[in-house]
Amino acid sequence: MDKFVIQGGKRLGGTVSVSGAKNATLALMPAAILAPGTSRLGNTPALRDVTTMTSLLRTMGMQIDFRENLLTLDSTNVDRYEAPYEHVKKMRASIYVLGPLISRYGRAKVSLPGGCAWGPRPVNLHIEGLRKLGADIELEGGYIIAKADRLHGARIHFDVSSVGATGNVMMAASLARGTTLIENAAMEPEITALAEFLNAMGARIGGMGTNRLEIEGVDLLHPAAIMTIPDRIEAGTFLLAAAITGGSVTLERVNPEHLSALTAKLEDAGCTLRSSPDSLSLTAHAPLRSVDVTAAIYPGFPTDMQAQWTSLMAVASGTAVVTDSIYFDRFKHVPELVRLGADIELKENAAVIRGVTRLTGAKVMSTDLRASASLILAGLVASGTTEVLRVYHIDRGYEAIEKKLQSLGAEIRREAGEEF
Repeated sequence: MDKFVIQGGKRLGGTVSVSGAKNATLALMPAAILAPGTSRLGNTPALRDVTTMTSLLRTMGMQIDFRENLLTLDSTNVDRYEAPYEHVKKMRASIYVLGPLISRYGRAKVSLPGGCAWGPRPVNLHIEGLRKLGADIELEGGYIIAKADRLHGARIHFDVSSVGATGNVMMAASLARGTTLIENAAMEPEITALAEFLNAMGARIGGMGTNRLEIEGVDLLHPAAIMTIPDRIEAGTFLLAAAITGGSVTLERVNPEHLSALTAKLEDAGCTLRSSPDSLSLTAHAPLRSVDVTAAIYPGFPTDMQAQWTSLMAVASGTAVVTDSIYFDRFKHVPELVRLGADIELKENAAVIRGVTRLTGAKVMSTDLRASASLILAGLVASGTTEVLRVYHIDRGYEAIEKKLQSLGAEIRREAGEEF
């Protein structure tokens, strides 16, 4: 297992390009199942999760080629309609194959995702939505087994806004007979990107970017090509890397509109931001001010930036409260930040952070993707050496993060790590 070794205290500066969005890519790839032929996804990031989805789709018969961030998917020979546990357990987004399989082929067998399948990210929303479209679904032996002659349009209201369920139902409804209305739909940019890809394939989806989607089903979709949107979470992480080190960084190939909730909070903390249609610059000013945030559904402050913001507030002046209204237990990074000298107290789904003047390097353990990013940020500002273990987590969602940070002046390197 690799680790990152960081010598802290380097002020970041320069320009860096943002990669394509992980969460958009993981929805776009299964969407290619819906149309026979070859689809192309440009600006695809080289990530562990993309490799995992590629492996899953290949087991179904899809032919896939990936080079220089261009992903080519040929669904012509898809002839297996199962997503086995050994693939799905690695990544919850694997459930995205359920809607396309049942819609195009009339059957699917998809393993329940690992972890809290019925917990804070419930798959029951996916199942209930597809049932309303006419799918016959049973749970058997840890698998979702779905059948349908042809799906039909329906009115679906999600009690909880869910990105995954919105995407799955939207894909399935694209080939359904009649019109489907999805209310309380997720409004994340990744859902809009998926809708734009489906429309390029011949789907008829209205209401993009709102919480009310209307899908008029069609008889056939065709392959399409699309450029994947920039990764707003990677972009946000680099903005916070500049802020926590007192630096000045410009992001290229970014959509500033996708980051408005975060950039507003950075301005409140004392940073200066400048934007153009596809670039965003941040200059930090010391001392940073403590700013409370509450993670919420888009367009609110993203839960995927909660851990990184906690690291930033650990060295800000004053006391901040960071609350996560989406995932109540998403604070596994806090004990590791405390090892670096942060003063943080957990109270249910909130972290009370009293800013300190100094963090000190130590050996810390990554527990998940965004927690890994938060530990890297803390290591960038900590005095001495920080070792971040189990960085395979961060390889799931950040393309060559250490190389991009090096280009901005960070002293970070990847080394062979320790076995656990």
